[in-house]
Amino acid sequence: MAKRDYYEVLGVDRGADKKEIKKAYRRLARKYHPDVSDDPDAAEKFKEISEAYAVLSDDEKRRRYDQFGHAGMEGFSQEDIFNNINFEDIFSGLGFDIGNIFDMFGFGGGRRHGPQRGADLTYTLEISLEDAYSGLETDIRVPHTKKCPVCHGSRAEPGTGTRTCSTCGGSGQVRQVRNTILGQMMNITTCPDCHGEGTIVEKPCSNCNSKGVVRKTSTIHVKVPPGVETGSRLRIPGEGEMGLRGGEPGDLYVVIKVKPHSIFRREGANLYTEKPISFVQAALGDTVEVPTLDRPVQLKIPAGTQSGTTFRVKGHGMPHLKWNGYGNLYVKVKVVTPRKLTPKQKELLREFASISGDEIHEDKGFFDKVKDAIIH
Repeated sequence: MAKRDYYEVLGVDRGADKKEIKKAYRRLARKYHPDVSDDPDAAEKFKEISEAYAVLSDDEKRRRYDQFGHAGMEGFSQEDIFNNINFEDIFSGLGFDIGNIFDMFGFGGGRRHGPQRGADLTYTLEISLEDAYSGLETDIRVPHTKKCPVCHGSRAEPGTGTRTCSTCGGSGQVRQVRNTILGQMMNITTCPDCHGEGTIVEKPCSNCNSKGVVRKTSTIHVKVPPGVETGSRLRIPGEGEMGLRGGEPGDLYVVIKVKPHSIFRREGANLYTEKPISFVQAALGDTVEVPTLDRPVQLKIPAGTQSGTTFRVKGHGMPHLKWNGYGNLYVKVKVVTPRKLTPKQKELLREFASISGDEIHEDKGFFDKVKDAIIH
C-alpha cells in the first residue's frame, strides 16, 4: 500500500510551522497510542503519525520530502528518520511513557545506547469514606523492577566488567554510506553485536541474566491526605519500574477509589443524607440528632416542616483537598407515616381531623366492622 502524504497524516497544511506540527502530533498520539487506544490498528496508526512527525519536524528531512516526496526518504533507515527526536519532551504530561518507542515498533535505534527512564506504574487503592474524611497512612505491596543487588545494574558478574564493542566502536550503531540517484545516503542501523548498547558484557550476571534489574515486590508506605475522592492520584517518585542503562526509575501513581457509603452520598466536598422524622415532629417542630463523619450534631426542625425539605449543616461535609475548610452536610427530612396505631392514637387523630375540618373515610378492619354491626 502506498504511503499517505505526511501532511495529510498529521492533518496540517504544507506551510504549517513546527509548533503546529507538534500540536497536531500530540493530539493524534492521545488518540492512537497503543496504551490508551481501543482501535485494533492503533499501533500502525501511531507508527504512521510518528514517522510523519519525525520527518516534518526536521528541517533537512522536510526539505527533501517537500522536493522529492517519499522518494526523498529512500536510503534513510527507521533509526535515521527518528534520530534526534526527543519523544520524552514531546509527550511530557500526556500520562503515558513513550521513551521506548523504538522497541514498541521494533525499530532498534541509537537511543537505546543511552540511559532510558523506567516506566510509570499505577496502583488502585480502595478506601472508605471515613478514611477519605480523616486521611490515612497504610502500606501497599507493589511488584516492580529494581536494580540487581548482585551486579548493581552493571549486568556483569561481580569481579568482571564490560568492554567497548569493536564492531561499532561503542556508538551502538553501524553506519553505511551508499550512492543513490539522489546522492549519497547514510544508512544507520543497530550494531548486530552489542544490540545498540555500545559495550559487550564479558561474563553476564547470573542473578539477573545480564538485564541489570530484577523483579521484586516492595512494601511502600502511602500517606493519603484528607479530602481525596475517587480518581485522586498520589505520586510516589522513583517507585515505578527501574530505568535501563543508568536511567532514572519511573514513578508510582496511587489512584484512589472511595467505596460507596451506607448513609452518605458525596458530591465534591458536600455530603447528602436523609433523616426520618414523625408527623408530630414535622408538625410541632423538634430538635433531632443527625450523624456526620465526625460526631453526631443537633438539627432544629421548625414547626410545619414538609416531607422532603432539605437543611444545610454548615462545615460538616468533606475536607477540601486543595484549601482549608470543609464542605457542607445536606439533610433531607422524610416524614414517616406509622404503620400501626393504638386505639388511643386513632382516637386522637380522629379528634384532630374533626377539629381541622377534615372528613376522614377510614378503611375499617374486620373487628371494627363487626363492632359497628352489633351497635346498630
